[in-house]
Amino acid sequence: MTTRIHHLLDYWLNEAPDQPFIHLPDGTQVTFAQLGALTYVAEVELRALDVRPGDRVMVVAENCPEHAALIMACSRVGAWSCGVNARMAPGEIDAFAARADARVVYFTASASQAAAAHGARFDAVPSALPGMVRSAVRADAVTEPEPLRDEVAALIFTSGTTGEPKGVMLTHDALIHFARVTRDAREMRPADRSYAFVPMTHIFGLGTVLLSSLLAGSQLVMRPQFDPEDLLDALAHHGVSQLQGPPTLFSRLLAYLQQQGITQPVAPSLRYIYTGAGPLDLALKQRVEAMFGLTLHHGYGLSEYAGSVHVTRIDERRADTSAGYAVAEAEVQVTDATTGKPLPLGERGELWLRGRGLMPGYFRDPEATAAVMREGGWYASGDLGEMHADGAVFVVGRLKEMIIRSGFNVYPAEVETALNTHPSIQRSAVVGTPEGDGNEEIVAFVELRPGCPLELAALKDHLRSRLAPYKRPARIIALAELPTNNNGKILKRVLREQAGSMQTQGDKA
Repeated sequence: MTTRIHHLLDYWLNEAPDQPFIHLPDGTQVTFAQLGALTYVAEVELRALDVRPGDRVMVVAENCPEHAALIMACSRVGAWSCGVNARMAPGEIDAFAARADARVVYFTASASQAAAAHGARFDAVPSALPGMVRSAVRADAVTEPEPLRDEVAALIFTSGTTGEPKGVMLTHDALIHFARVTRDAREMRPADRSYAFVPMTHIFGLGTVLLSSLLAGSQLVMRPQFDPEDLLDALAHHGVSQLQGPPTLFSRLLAYLQQQGITQPVAPSLRYIYTGAGPLDLALKQRVEAMFGLTLHHGYGLSEYAGSVHVTRIDERRADTSAGYAVAEAEVQVTDATTGKPLPLGERGELWLRGRGLMPGYFRDPEATAAVMREGGWYASGDLGEMHADGAVFVVGRLKEMIIRSGFNVYPAEVETALNTHPSIQRSAVVGTPEGDGNEEIVAFVELRPGCPLELAALKDHLRSRLAPYKRPARIIALAELPTNNNGKILKRVLREQAGSMQTQGDKA
């Protein structure tokens, strides 16, 4: 019976131990048996360090087989794995270690120079697990009591794009359920290979990529980070059949192809492409579908639900940016953000959700948990969306990002969609800055396509036919690249601070 996430690996250790599971950049293959051996080494070490059920084991990592093994080993001993992206700043790493109350911290030193540098700050010593180093064991770390001790598999800190990160507790049951939902939605099978660059420190990489592939017995072309040249090589020569990632992945891939003069990548095995972890822009969707000749599937999910709540159907090609339909055992309703009352179909409001994948709460933060939980077991997501008659959901932005202009509500995603249809713009991000009397100025940041200048007069004409006057940006600022976090999400908090600190420059770029 599959009740713990390590059971997903155990199944294949019995059924097909010699089947390749991970393909590395140097051509090395890691079979299920070899991953099992790494997991055993990690498990023995964790027990020797007196890591107990309910302890947190933090892993400062970039993708590598040893990280996957440590996740499995934590499950075997009952500890909670807590992945943190190695590219975060020292202060962030230190804060996460303290907030997680980690018993021990591991670093994927061989796979990541950034992780090795963090390990040096922690005076890390070699681990029995190859390529890993670890901190000293903290004797004063407090073991989490029942029932959470036995229910939770992992702790993931939210990205903090709009505020302070919080530790999301993910249960074994929720993660296994999500792995099953993902496998079924993508019709994954052992012959499939996924390009696995999305960090396993994020729910996308952990659930959508690692655990769903373990459940299906499919393979991973594993990479520590995204590199467009390597991706094109993997598509052409290494049998990648499934490609998934945030919209940033596809935006950067398109920019690289344009720079290299490549009109269509060679991808003989590719059959499924998917984007999540961020809003989908229609212009991007159309360009990606034209490039690959495949449907760009989309979904809506979040860490607090252990993955996707809605996802598009594999046999349906939609011409819009819908995030698809509710997955098994998930419910979503659109509510009035003020009253909490459900809204009619087609009306825009806050998305509330509940179901099997919902977190039991934020780690040791009852106030933050109470702030988002509602009567009836509903979670108030803070996302704005609408539900159509066919059950498809459309996510249009964040409640906190909505801009008040001239007494009207302006949704940044609507303005971004208009901007992104201009042929010079690769992608954009729109924020609001206070002006006074409750009014906000609309500021647009744009990332231009390679070789394209910012021609403001032409862009203004473009927007004039697509947006009402109160929705048009007062300032349009060109950046070489929009700031993103390590998971590819645009950091609107940073852009809002930048817009607020700048003197009014009209339309100067």
